Amino acid sequence: MDFGLHLGVRGPAAQPDSLRIIAEEAELLGFTHLGISDHIVIANKVNSPYPYTKTGKWFAEDNGECLEQLTTLSFIAAATNNIRLLTSVMVLPHRPPILTAKMLNTIDVLSKGRLTVGLGVGWMEEEIALLNGPDFKKRGAAANEYIEAFKILWTDDTPIYNGNHVSFSNMKFFPKPTQAPHPPLWVGGEARLARERAGRLGDGWYPVGNNPNALFDTPERYANGLKDVHEAAIASDRNPENITCGIYIIWYNLGQTEHDSLGKRRSFTGSAQDILGDVAAYEKIGLQHLVIGGESDNLDACLQRMRVFNKEIMHYV
Repeated sequence: MDFGLHLGVRGPAAQPDSLRIIAEEAELLGFTHLGISDHIVIANKVNSPYPYTKTGKWFAEDNGECLEQLTTLSFIAAATNNIRLLTSVMVLPHRPPILTAKMLNTIDVLSKGRLTVGLGVGWMEEEIALLNGPDFKKRGAAANEYIEAFKILWTDDTPIYNGNHVSFSNMKFFPKPTQAPHPPLWVGGEARLARERAGRLGDGWYPVGNNPNALFDTPERYANGLKDVHEAAIASDRNPENITCGIYIIWYNLGQTEHDSLGKRRSFTGSAQDILGDVAAYEKIGLQHLVIGGESDNLDACLQRMRVFNKEIMHYV
């Protein structure tokens, strides 16, 4: 198993000097992925429920601070040499599909093939509306077409696509990505349709594990979700063994034990030995990429979190 770090592009991660320090340190410590979240504008009033808290309240909507994800990854690419650049996740309805394909392709070329595209349909209806995205209720269908269109743009010399949400022909799209046939596409999301999308169209499944409506916070729950992904792959005549298994553990807490609704210790909380046991249990059922949350309002706290995880967990795996 390998390990990644996720950052929201605000606070220290929104400042060039501190972001460079974080990226260089993550690479030095051996994190294989550095993930960046995706928000462009935040509505003054957000009524959409955030899917990863019981209250539905998003913790970061207070001031609207956020850098744009893809240009931030380009900056990180220039500051590093080996770490993979992860969109964690890119919200497909935020950007026009052809432009998005070109921006992603540009990052892959300029980083010498280090891009991993985590992608999802998004949860904030107000943001998608402000960005003139597709109708919120149709964003899943639009996302499917975006993914199909990306693959065609990245692989065909004469790309043509005709869909309800994406349509193009009579165009050249070069250069092609450095990675062949294209950068890996990790489909985010926890709902049934997201799992099916990962199996049908994705190169990987990359959920956040603490969605109250679709929890994957135990190995057993994750295995059940992965089963749905694999069944969707088989139904689409794809080999499920070729689908990468990842998860974003937003609630990781080394040194403090948390408990679930049944009073049991919550996975990836508690002592280092507890968390190492969780890593082994998830790895046993197929997890390959574990990403922890690393953001903080304080640069030193962010760096310390990375260093302790490296010393107490990564060193023993």
